[in-house]
Formats: sequence, C-alpha cells, structure tokens
Amino acid sequence: MTAMSDAGTKIGFIGLGIMGAPMAANLCAAGWSVVGHSRTRAKVDALAPRGLRAAADVADAVRDADIVITMLPDSPDVERVALGPDGILENASPGALFIDMSSIRPDTARCIGAEAQSRGLRFLDAPVSGGEQGAIDGTLSIMVGGPADVVDAAMPVLNPLGRTIVHVGPLGAGQTVKAANQLIVAGNIALIAEALVFLEAHKVDTTAAISVLEAGLAGSTVMARKARTMVARQFAPGFRIALHDKDLGIFTSAAREARTAAPLGAVVAQLMSAAHAQGDGDLDHSALFRLVERLSGQSA
Repeated sequence: MTAMSDAGTKIGFIGLGIMGAPMAANLCAAGWSVVGHSRTRAKVDALAPRGLRAAADVADAVRDADIVITMLPDSPDVERVALGPDGILENASPGALFIDMSSIRPDTARCIGAEAQSRGLRFLDAPVSGGEQGAIDGTLSIMVGGPADVVDAAMPVLNPLGRTIVHVGPLGAGQTVKAANQLIVAGNIALIAEALVFLEAHKVDTTAAISVLEAGLAGSTVMARKARTMVARQFAPGFRIALHDKDLGIFTSAAREARTAAPLGAVVAQLMSAAHAQGDGDLDHSALFRLVERLSGQSA
C-alpha cells in the first residue's frame, strides 16, 4: 500500500490535528522528509519521535518544499494559510505541488487553485473520508480534483495515506464529492441514532440487534464503526459535530447553487446544527444520538 519516497524530497505539512497528525506520521514512516507546522506547538513536538521536523511558521514549512499539504478545519483557514502575506503562495517555490486535503467549499478550492497556478504552483484539492482510524491506518478514501498529470505526480505521496485514491474531475471536484460524502455519512448517523433510540425504548437487546442489522441490507461502514459506541455513550471525537455541521453547510450551499433538491439533506443539516448549538460540537458526530434522545424525551 505504501510507497517509499525519494529521501531528498521535502514535504511541508500544515495542520496536525486529529486527521493531520496521523497522516504526517504515515508520510514519515514511508520515508518522506516532513517538516510540520500547527497553531499548537505541542502537536508538532508530539510527532518529533516519528521523524517530523518542526517549522517555526507556515513560511518556514513551505520554503524549499517540493510538496505542500494542508489539512485544516475550514475554508477561511485554508485561505489564510494559502493566500496570506506569510502564506504558502508567497513562499513556496515555483513548480511545487500544493495538495489541500481539508474539507472546504468547492468554489474556495477553485479560487485557491487558480491563484496557485498563476504563481507557477501545481494544485490539487484532495479531501478525505475514513475518519481518524482511516488516517491512522493509512486507509483513507481520497477524492482528488485537478489536472490528470498533476494527480499522477501526486500519487507517490498520496499512496501512504489512502487505500482508495480516485481522480474525480477538475479543480473543485474533490470538494464536491466530499460534500456528497458528508451528506451520506450524516444521513446514516441520523437514521442509526433514531433506530437505536427506538430499539432501546422497546427494551430490545441492542447488541444483538446491531449484529443482525449490520449483516443485512441496513449494514454500512457507519453502522459498523458507530452503532456500538452510540449505545455505549462513548463520543470521544474522531470527527467532531462542529466540523460535520460546517460540511453540511457546504453541501446545502452548493446544492442551492446548483438548484438540486435535497429535502432529507436539509433535515439532517438542521439536526447536526441543533446538536452543535446545544453544546455537543466538540463530541464525535455520532453524538447526534444524544439529540435524538433529547427529542424523544429519553435523555438522562
């Protein structure tokens, strides 16, 4: 799955949170020379034993880098890091490969990509799915937007990060597919939460119920990963409700722009937003279960 790198190739990696940290660690393990930067210095220092070198700032991380990867929370974060006076475009070398793996607005990806190309950089939007465990295991699904020749050039650095890496179209297409992914995941979570609250209300053995449900047509990756932690009320974040709320906002905005109907998407977006507003934003997105409990009058 992983491909060893050219040891002389430098990667500047910006954003070392829940997803970015294990991704950078996997690149180090695959033999790449990785220089990292995060707003929280402790996150950088934690990866030093894995081989990551610390950068003083964004400019330091990307200066002389052959490849720049960003994994940041939202569109404004990527815009600031990419377009700011001390950012990537001002400091990266012409010809460098800039891969944004954050989940941001498709139009933002297109805008940053066009500006990067005007500065002589090669740009891809390459958001991921698979959650924290997928990032740790290097088995992410990566949806890539950009020119085909640039995608081909990026494959050696993407291979240590993902199991399924697919070129889905021009710049912005990766983010569009990611928005669709986030809709499907949120819909799964909401329906699983409703089903589990329903089963508990009827005093059903939920462990047994989950086993039979996931073996049939109702089964999904979401159910396999989230159903048991829901009923155990374990909501340590692998992907936070606040970020899923943001992603569903991206979906609903893009759907409105294209005038595509998304009635179920609108409902699940409202549910995720309500969970965020009620204080669950820092919990795992499976904590949507808590909102369904509250709506059902069954919360503790």
